[in-house]
Amino acid sequence: MKKEGQIRIPSGCAIAAVISKEGNRMSGEMIIDSMKPMHERSNGLGGGFTGYGIYPQYKDFYAFHMFYDCRTTRKKCESFLKEHFEIIHSELIPTCKIPTITDEPIIWRYFVDPLKSVMTTMQLDEKEFVARTVMKINTDMPGAHVFSSGKNMGTFKAVGFPEDVGVFYKLEEYEGYSWIAHGRYPTNTPGWWGGAHPFTLLDYSIVHNGEISSYDANRRFIEMFGYKCTLQTDTEVITYMMDYLLRVQELTLEEVANVIAAPFWSTISTESNLELRDKLKYLRTIFSSLLITGPFSIVFGFNGGLMALNDRLKLRSMVVGEKDDKVLIASEEAAIRMMEPHAENIWAPDGGEPVIVKVKEGVNEWA
Repeated sequence: MKKEGQIRIPSGCAIAAVISKEGNRMSGEMIIDSMKPMHERSNGLGGGFTGYGIYPQYKDFYAFHMFYDCRTTRKKCESFLKEHFEIIHSELIPTCKIPTITDEPIIWRYFVDPLKSVMTTMQLDEKEFVARTVMKINTDMPGAHVFSSGKNMGTFKAVGFPEDVGVFYKLEEYEGYSWIAHGRYPTNTPGWWGGAHPFTLLDYSIVHNGEISSYDANRRFIEMFGYKCTLQTDTEVITYMMDYLLRVQELTLEEVANVIAAPFWSTISTESNLELRDKLKYLRTIFSSLLITGPFSIVFGFNGGLMALNDRLKLRSMVVGEKDDKVLIASEEAAIRMMEPHAENIWAPDGGEPVIVKVKEGVNEWA
């Protein structure tokens, strides 16, 4: 008889998240612990974390986390960055050598401020300028990869089990008001450093458990607007969809949920609130190519909040708990208990029901 760990876990991949609504900063050790009881949901081919509020001393600057294949590539990319940004500070990201994490690239971070003269020449606002820069580096500079690019936040990921990745990056030394985590069980794509979750653009980050059968339709639509899907995984496209819908189209989080996990037409037709029914019809019609089909559960992080969302049929597990000012989200209750043993109000959201949590208005730790 095969034992646990010797068979494919069809509901594999582990996700977890925690946020303090009061903006209290929590050690990264908490989110590392959440992944330990979900070890069998991963297979060692990818793990990662994103922390928000971790760079208060540089909170006004974009934090670029970079993978490089060699020193020559780093020098070339730095020359490009200096033409577009003022580099406030740069350094190797501190790591701890452990035997389970191998073949690491050069891992660097920069805190940068876009040059206004260049933005003016290109006639772009700041966020669009940064997004295009990230796309250009990741598309046109072989051997260089931007894997995090937001303000006062940072992503840390690698090939390995997530609990080892957390130790590798010394996350216990960071503090943030919000954390998300992922343990990867890739089904269709290889395990490589850039392909680990979370996927990010600007301050948006995504962790995902599932398999997107609508990937080609989603990708073709989003690439019409300048996004380039080059990272060999379907999760990448979700990140760009969120950026397009929220930043470019200026939809609300609730509206975005009704695009990517849109109610069935039969559900919309029976909606008693006529105004809501018309809105759902509009979103379903205009953004039909951004409906995600297939099983999924995602956690979406952004400056000041989190959103968790299942597919409409709830084909992947996700539970939510609370304790004091904290909201905790994970694939399994055991992960929540690791973060907060006395968590209360444990519940499972319905399919397509967004769980949106924001830091209390006026709290400035993340601003």
